[in-house]
Amino acid sequence: MKQKILLFSLLIIPFFAFGQAVDKTLVETKAQEAKKAQDELKKVDTGEQAWKLSGVLGLNGSATGLVNWAAGGKNNAAGLAFVKLRLLYHENNMAWDTNLDLEYGMTYMKQDEDPLQKTSDKIKFATKFGWEFSPQWYLTILGGFQSQFAPGYNYAAGYNDIISKWLAPSYTDISVGIDWKPNDIFSVYLSPIAGRITTAYTSDAMNNRMNNKIVEAWNKGEIDAESDWWKNNGKFFTEKDADGNYYQGYRSLLQDKYGVYRYTKDENGDWELTPANARAELGLSFKGQINYKYKDLTILTTLGLFTPYQWYQNTDEDGKKYFIDSRHFGRFDMDWDFAISYQFLKCLNVTFTTSTRFYNGVKIADKDGVEAERVQFMGVLGIGVGYSF
Repeated sequence: MKQKILLFSLLIIPFFAFGQAVDKTLVETKAQEAKKAQDELKKVDTGEQAWKLSGVLGLNGSATGLVNWAAGGKNNAAGLAFVKLRLLYHENNMAWDTNLDLEYGMTYMKQDEDPLQKTSDKIKFATKFGWEFSPQWYLTILGGFQSQFAPGYNYAAGYNDIISKWLAPSYTDISVGIDWKPNDIFSVYLSPIAGRITTAYTSDAMNNRMNNKIVEAWNKGEIDAESDWWKNNGKFFTEKDADGNYYQGYRSLLQDKYGVYRYTKDENGDWELTPANARAELGLSFKGQINYKYKDLTILTTLGLFTPYQWYQNTDEDGKKYFIDSRHFGRFDMDWDFAISYQFLKCLNVTFTTSTRFYNGVKIADKDGVEAERVQFMGVLGIGVGYSF
């Protein structure tokens, strides 16, 4: 009896093994077929285009005319041209997102001094290319640039100094990081390897021309020695080099205003700030973006943060360490732009835009002439000719 049971067991075991082998082969075959079907599905034309272009562009204007107006006022006209474009490429596991934001505005007032004044001026470009290594997650390289078209003036009675211009300031960013894109509307980007170059560049020719212009205005009495502007900036025009030029002057005025320095050591080994045309930093950056469109309503907003990996410290008389300036790790530069636009009657647009900024080291004078780092804000509400798509 035992021999019969043993013989039966020896005969049935191969059938079990064969069944398991068949089951494993079947599973592997089905898995390969499913993967092939998924790859084929990706090739199917669903009607969605790899390239998508969206944006808002327009021209806003206003005018006021007064005749014998008892309450007072001045005739004026204002105009603002703007372009906000986004070009998106998304196919398979590659994504390329490029944004361009341009603004320029002027206002005219019927008055003898400074009738034409600039009200808005912005160049902002950003592009990022990513490879999707996991669903909705991209290894990304990002580049960006910010500056302005034309000189900006501090409009005041008497002499108006140029307080900004092309490349003074400018911000150039390049970084590598991780981008989370759950859809084409929203994205969040974080980079631990982010480089930023800040410039306050002034050529020698322009520096000498502006220095001579300021000194000439001073000699003519157009600059008030008690004015806040001269109290804050007159120091830049008091020393000359061997050739008789004001070697600090206008160039150093802009470098000091926008906090563009090199970090050098003095004869005692302490860190000090030396004005420079450009400053390069390595740090941590974050960027969030929303680009939403529903019928004739468009909402665009971007938030950027940057903090440098640097800790320049000196020691005071009591042996305590202190940072020599505000540009150190943990202090974030912030740049937040928001725009909402509604198109009606095919060619008319209502737009509302805001720009909120805070840059460590950038000095802004208050109403009392005291210069310090401050939050910058600009808001514009306009109605004009425009087109959104």
